[in-house]
Amino acid sequence: MDRLIKKLNSYVSLSEEELSFTTQFYHPKTYKKGELIIKPGSYVKHWYFVESGCCCFYTVKDGNEKVIEFFTEGDFFTDIYAYLQEVPSNAYVKATETSRIYSASKTDVQKSFDYSHRIERIGRLTMQETVLETFRRVAHLNNLSNEEHYLRLLEKRPSLFQRVPQYLIASYLGLTPVGLSKIRKRLRINKNNT
Repeated sequence: MDRLIKKLNSYVSLSEEELSFTTQFYHPKTYKKGELIIKPGSYVKHWYFVESGCCCFYTVKDGNEKVIEFFTEGDFFTDIYAYLQEVPSNAYVKATETSRIYSASKTDVQKSFDYSHRIERIGRLTMQETVLETFRRVAHLNNLSNEEHYLRLLEKRPSLFQRVPQYLIASYLGLTPVGLSKIRKRLRINKNNT
């Protein structure tokens, strides 16, 4: 709960009363590695927060997993489209390692927003952050080479390379596992030659 409180206060400083009111709605659950948090066809009625662990947000097309995002400690997440539009999800969120996740129902999140404008502002900022990160990632995919995208991920989120299988990293980068392996090999050779 400490990480959740710290994250909430990183957006807007809340009073003890506001913190107590909003955090009462977040309930912890531990997901085992490989366990689904969201699956296609389900209605997404919760907003989630990663206390510990790592989760993968992905879709399946033609039998292939397409990783959209990874969520790690301190991240809020949901299938934002399904959550906001109240339609069934077409995506998966799966724990890629044992993860402790807090969730609050959409109804309870709305109660928090109605209780305090500062809590409502946090909700707006977290959703805005989620959407902006998705757009930022798409822009990078379109504007950076595969190697640049790999190096950027390595710089910004190095722990992912130890926490998730390489085929998921490859999918996230829009590569095949062989393509990722070639980039890594080329970078090692270049590093050894300098």
